[in-house]
Amino acid sequence: MPSQRLYIQRNQLAQARLGPDPDDAATRPLKAGEARLAIAHFALTANNITYAAFGVAMKYWQFFPAPDAAEGCLPVWGFATVAESQAEGVQPGRRVWGYFPAGTHVVVAPTRANAAGFSDGAAHRAELAAVYNHYSFCDADPGWQPALEGLQAVLRPLFITSFLIDDFLAEADNFGAAQVLLSSASSKTAFATAFCLAQRRGQPGALRVRGLTSPGNLAFTQSLGCYDDVLPYEALATLDATVPTVYVDFAGNAALRRAMHTHFDGTLAYSASIGGTHWDHLAAPGGSAGLPGPRPTLFFAPAQVKKRSAPPPEGWGRAGLEARVAAAWQAFIAAATAGTPWVQISQRQGPQAVLQAYAEVLAGRSDARQGLMLSLT
Repeated sequence: MPSQRLYIQRNQLAQARLGPDPDDAATRPLKAGEARLAIAHFALTANNITYAAFGVAMKYWQFFPAPDAAEGCLPVWGFATVAESQAEGVQPGRRVWGYFPAGTHVVVAPTRANAAGFSDGAAHRAELAAVYNHYSFCDADPGWQPALEGLQAVLRPLFITSFLIDDFLAEADNFGAAQVLLSSASSKTAFATAFCLAQRRGQPGALRVRGLTSPGNLAFTQSLGCYDDVLPYEALATLDATVPTVYVDFAGNAALRRAMHTHFDGTLAYSASIGGTHWDHLAAPGGSAGLPGPRPTLFFAPAQVKKRSAPPPEGWGRAGLEARVAAAWQAFIAAATAGTPWVQISQRQGPQAVLQAYAEVLAGRSDARQGLMLSLT
């Protein structure tokens, strides 16, 4: 099967195609210091739609530049094997976890290689968030299990963002609010955030965790047990507007954001912009002119990672952050796999399967309980 990559029109996300992979061996011979990774499979979630929706504003398109500037290569999280290497410390055959284009190959320029992994030192990624440039060797990761690669790829990147949102709110004493409202509550990043917030139940100042979702996802989201309650979007107007509230916006829907700010005018303590699952009704990332209450603030997870990775007393240090995330992740996975799994991995293979899966997720037609793992080969 020929090497391929998914290309998306930056200004028309529904326009997607498969084309030649620019990092294929026949197209791009390796230079000294480079390695070619063969992408085995990758996750596709609403989080990837956020990458596309904010591709220009947040520079997501810059990680894997497309030959045509009008198109973008969709970033995804997944697993690959080192197919060829001229980089010291990166041996062919090793399994790698990290951030890839939705395709069959990627060429990286490994730097700071050690027993645990390496970073891509390619010039076009030098000014981008470091957290996306790191690649881990699976055989050096004690938490890696081949049978659970699907869950790791679908949930782990989202969970880290969720952990950091919870940490950010706790650090700010929840901005004095009594409740937090999460839009797109059935999305995986949202319910992982709800899980992290729910671990604080019973503590002084703990927030009441409430979700907003579409009627079709209501029963599923309620079944998770990590929200104190879940309501359809239409019920927003029935909520007590006098309760101090934090809004954590995963939908990015401009009309919903305005309705939230208007309803809680005077009591909205903080408005966090996280994602764009409602990409076709997208509000401007990080702000909307003329809204009542606090200006929506874009939450950028790498900034919180950088802060918490600093040495004490300013941060926890890199090892301290990783230990806290690992402990929280284990608790989350235990809850998500007990009884009826919160996420059921669906493996799909081949070019048409990838295009169909992208169309489903973009249109919001994918099953909220399903986690997609895709492969072009």
